[in-house]
Amino acid sequence: MSISPTCVQRYIMLDAIKRWLERILEVVSISLLVTMAVIVVLAVVFRFMGKSLIWYDEVASVVLAWLTYYGSALAVLHRGHLGFPGLFLSLPKPLRAAAFIVAEFVVIGFFLVIGYAGWYLLGIFGDETLVSLNWVPLSFTQSVIPVGAALFIIAEILSIPDAWRKGMAGIDYEKEMIDQAIEEASQS
Repeated sequence: MSISPTCVQRYIMLDAIKRWLERILEVVSISLLVTMAVIVVLAVVFRFMGKSLIWYDEVASVVLAWLTYYGSALAVLHRGHLGFPGLFLSLPKPLRAAAFIVAEFVVIGFFLVIGYAGWYLLGIFGDETLVSLNWVPLSFTQSVIPVGAALFIIAEILSIPDAWRKGMAGIDYEKEMIDQAIEEASQS
């Protein structure tokens, strides 16, 4: 069975987009992690000096929520979320294919609902702001819900071809990731 050149080109383009998104999500996630660490360290230093920052806990929790959404989208690209590969791979191939398709529809459907609900909430907030920083709109801080849901869906879609190929070939992606990490660690 031969694969058409158009199919190969699409796969290469999809893989390039996936790598590009991965780099962006890595930079954003690391930046958010560093930002959160700086905020917490500053809060400790200021509290030690007797001049507590009134805004740090609210801002740190917003940054943590953002880190959770962006980091989750990054994990999706690697299929790094909770799964049941042993159970999945034990299914006969036709059932495995059906389970894969149903699971993808459920995950993408769930995040479509989350994205819609997040978008709906943005309209409800109106002129509300953070309690400690009244110049920061609550709609800005909560915009991570629809944006994060959209990123999650995009990451899920971009990771489908590789996950499908491995799933239908009977490859345990979790074991493959562990073996790869062990190999990289032993080379260091």
